[in-house]
Amino acid sequence: RFLDEWIPYLDLPGCPIHEDPYHPVTTQARRFLSETPADQVPIAWWHRSHRYAERLAPGTKFADIIGEIDPSRLVAGTSMAAEESLHFGLIPRMHRGIFAMNELPELDELVQVGLFNILEERDVQIRGFPVQFDLNIMIVFSANPSTYNRSGKVIPQLKDRIGSIIHTHYPAERDAGIQIMEQECEVPLDGPFPVVIPFFMKQIVEEITRAARRSRYIDHQSGVSARFSIANYQTMIASARRRGAVLKESPAVPRISDLGHLYSSSLGKLEVDLMSSHQMSEKQVLDSVMAEAIRTVFEEYVEQHGLEAIAQIFSKGIRIEVGDLLPSTHYEQILQRVPSVWEKAFEVNAAENAAMRASCVEFILAGLYATDRISRAQRHGTVTYEFEE
Repeated sequence: RFLDEWIPYLDLPGCPIHEDPYHPVTTQARRFLSETPADQVPIAWWHRSHRYAERLAPGTKFADIIGEIDPSRLVAGTSMAAEESLHFGLIPRMHRGIFAMNELPELDELVQVGLFNILEERDVQIRGFPVQFDLNIMIVFSANPSTYNRSGKVIPQLKDRIGSIIHTHYPAERDAGIQIMEQECEVPLDGPFPVVIPFFMKQIVEEITRAARRSRYIDHQSGVSARFSIANYQTMIASARRRGAVLKESPAVPRISDLGHLYSSSLGKLEVDLMSSHQMSEKQVLDSVMAEAIRTVFEEYVEQHGLEAIAQIFSKGIRIEVGDLLPSTHYEQILQRVPSVWEKAFEVNAAENAAMRASCVEFILAGLYATDRISRAQRHGTVTYEFEE
């Protein structure tokens, strides 16, 4: 019933609750129904997209989620003991909906007692006045397991009334992570500066997150959330779109060099394990997981045959410089000395579009570096691939 697309409610002016026409919970609604003929009762419809509210626990007061006596109504002559004197909080206002309290262990104990009363007795006491709320509401909580299970953070009476505990997990498959990433990104790919994203670039962004979750340098208690992928995906799109606007390339296609901007969206979202025997900075950890992600996806796409021959060409002193602001049309020209790289790019994507070719070429070069066949130097927004003994 909480997820029905539309539900009817009493359309009463001044009533803060979306009342069920058949089961009103406020004195105002019950009085109105008793005095009004059934065919004159005003009915409106409430969409499910509006029947959800959430609150972050730190700093939340009793008045925020339960309610408080409204001084302006007392001035108007309403009795302090009357239900009409109340200003309802989020939970009563979400009657017939879903309310989520995030980070439950951080909620003040007095507010936890109020939640316990609602779940158990369906009543609360506001300023010493008992108020009966026969609320029809689903209350959900979120918490980190390490703090939820810590003694004293959540009062036992409230814990006992929580019906079930669901342990969430990261997407088991990369494709599921990509689907979540695209769904939550909310960045349009069309418009005056359109962006076309090769699937291997989506895979690399998601694989960076998966590699971070596996990394021994990351604190696994803190983990790496899906927001890490989403923020990196948005940053990659923004970098490609900037190139499209500056160089007048349409559509713009993300490249490996665009991943150089992921530091801005990644740093701060990774918590390095300080107890690890190998101390690394957050930037070093990110470099490590990016290289692992590129290597993983590269080995899925590109045949190993011929890669050593390409490395041998680089060993003769060939240097290839690429960057996020290098025009796509220049890639064929700069790779004339290493035509096998250009040919290998067609194994990744057969499109003839210059921007797509540039993206594939950078993928091949980054893959050669990630598999330790050539070396790489970064400076002032450009990346140089070469061979070093």
